[in-house]
Amino acid sequence: MSDLFSAAIANAPLAEQLRPRTLDEVIGQSHLIGPGKPLRLAFESRTPHSMILWGPPGVGKTTLARLMADAFEAEFLALSAVFSGVKDIRAAVERAELTLAQSGRRTILFVDEVHRFNKAQQDAFLPYVENGTLTFIGATTENPSFEVNSALLSRAAVYVLKSLATEELRLLFARAATVAMPGLEFAEDTRERLIGYADGDARRLLNVLEQLRTAAATAGATCIDNAFLEGALASDLRRFDKGGDAFYDQISALHKSVRGSDPDAALYWLTRMLDGGADPLYMGRRMVRMATEDVGLADPRALEIALNACAVYERLGSPEGELALAEAIIYLAVAPKSNAIYVAYNAARAFVAKDISRPVPEHLRNAPTRLMKELGFGAEYRYAHHEPEAYAAGENYLPEGMTAPGWYRPTPRGLEAKIADKLAHLRKLDRQARKKE
Repeated sequence: MSDLFSAAIANAPLAEQLRPRTLDEVIGQSHLIGPGKPLRLAFESRTPHSMILWGPPGVGKTTLARLMADAFEAEFLALSAVFSGVKDIRAAVERAELTLAQSGRRTILFVDEVHRFNKAQQDAFLPYVENGTLTFIGATTENPSFEVNSALLSRAAVYVLKSLATEELRLLFARAATVAMPGLEFAEDTRERLIGYADGDARRLLNVLEQLRTAAATAGATCIDNAFLEGALASDLRRFDKGGDAFYDQISALHKSVRGSDPDAALYWLTRMLDGGADPLYMGRRMVRMATEDVGLADPRALEIALNACAVYERLGSPEGELALAEAIIYLAVAPKSNAIYVAYNAARAFVAKDISRPVPEHLRNAPTRLMKELGFGAEYRYAHHEPEAYAAGENYLPEGMTAPGWYRPTPRGLEAKIADKLAHLRKLDRQARKKE
């Protein structure tokens, strides 16, 4: 029986052969499963709770869910939101109720791609999460705050998983070579190329290694170099080498070229990355970030152009859509620069994180009912459009007792120069109004 089991493991897909059996075998996610971290504490408490694991593909969401079921001695039921409907959810609930009644064991319901469930499907298992029949674990690659019902989201902790770092992929590569490919050697530059190709995705790395293991066995090869790699995986392997820090170095160079207003350098780095196989929509998303972080209100059109470039690429694909990305990167490079929004937002976040929860002043509150009007809500609010220059000079919109923080400080560049002039004029009107008071 032991031999049969060993043979089954040996013949299993590489990803299954290397699937962690304990939490300590998991590679990556140290911010969640390291000593004293949230998921490590959840495992150690042996008290399951509903959660959503949010992260890119191939980072261990399913593995963590299975390990939780083992750690909590719970029944494990898995559904794919792509293929399952309300009927499947009801069947899972019935099975969970039967398990609880017969053995007292709780059931973990793992829903992969949970963002694909509509509201009715999510509502179907919500009552059973509330009464403890099910412990819900959802996995998603999309922002759960946009795709998951607020009722379900409020009952589940959200844990953000990260793509595997280069060193973590190297560790996984070494483990795969030791466990499943002991007679196969890899040239160092080939190994780094494969790690770059994986792009932080463990499953992707293991899948390509499995293809190479099969190809090597067929060809009788014992060493994998770049020539063998290109011959075996010519249709799949990108030329872009994301091994080491090269990918992030190039992204950094692109971003800094835009910030430094050098259109030629920005176009060079964009073209080099696209030529090497970088995801064009990823590049588009980075441009959206540049538009908000480094251009901001100095030229609000930059954000619109970056977003439009992404939309054009989605419609046209490659290579036609890449011209829109080139247009956007050049526009961002030549646009006036301001990081005032970036600085102001980060300052506001830091303040709110440490501050108390200040109540909304009564004159700013809405009063849709008679009782609220009788309580004085909104009574002293000044409607700006009825005031001179459509501005209620001297009015306060911050919570009582909070001094004006002055987070947003427009630069003297582009449109922000005009914004600065306008704000200076409005502050002057405020001072005049307060003197009259």
